[in-house]
Amino acid sequence: MRIDIISVVPELLESPLGHSIVGRAIKKGIVEIHVHNLREFGKGPRQQVDDYSYGGDAGMVLMVEPVYLMIEKLKAEREYDEIIYTSPDGETFSQNIANELSLKENIIILCGHYKGIDHRIREHIITREISVGDYVLSGGEIPAAMIADAIVRLLPGAISDETSALSDSFQDGMLSAPVYTRPAEFNGWKVPDVLLSGNPKLIREWQDEQAISRTKKLRPNLLDE
Repeated sequence: MRIDIISVVPELLESPLGHSIVGRAIKKGIVEIHVHNLREFGKGPRQQVDDYSYGGDAGMVLMVEPVYLMIEKLKAEREYDEIIYTSPDGETFSQNIANELSLKENIIILCGHYKGIDHRIREHIITREISVGDYVLSGGEIPAAMIADAIVRLLPGAISDETSALSDSFQDGMLSAPVYTRPAEFNGWKVPDVLLSGNPKLIREWQDEQAISRTKKLRPNLLDE
């Protein structure tokens, strides 16, 4: 799989994409992640990529030309399954979307910045808009890193125990059951006896009951969905 990320501040993505599961997946050759500086196609000595918006609204807007040229350069090299724009008014990112995107071969993620991007890019080039929540960040770099991380950890070989990802919260539409590790008792707090029983059937039943109970209590909307 290949993920290309277009950013005005590519430095923000160096650490999140260079360590832990994502970093190891890159080193193993499971995924390629390339971060591109939009200013490569900026205008003038300052490599300008933004300008004032028509209509007089406050805030700067990413210009259509540098975004178009960057995406066209990438598209000339390979076909892309999705060209994603990180936007506060996109569809809310979810585990289902991460599962879907993990099956793609090539993806572009365009990081929003400033007041946004010239809407003509959204109308004619972007294939999908994704939001990570109902709030506004300084740029789309953090959402892009979140999306990439959620996708990569689902790729075969990215996690040493691949069954671990299958039991994560939201993977089956519910929150996961509580997890515990050694010691079995600490400060008078005990691990539930069923987890020490060695009986896989009883353990699975307990985990299912806990998942339903926690989801009802903490995220009842998931059960409705």
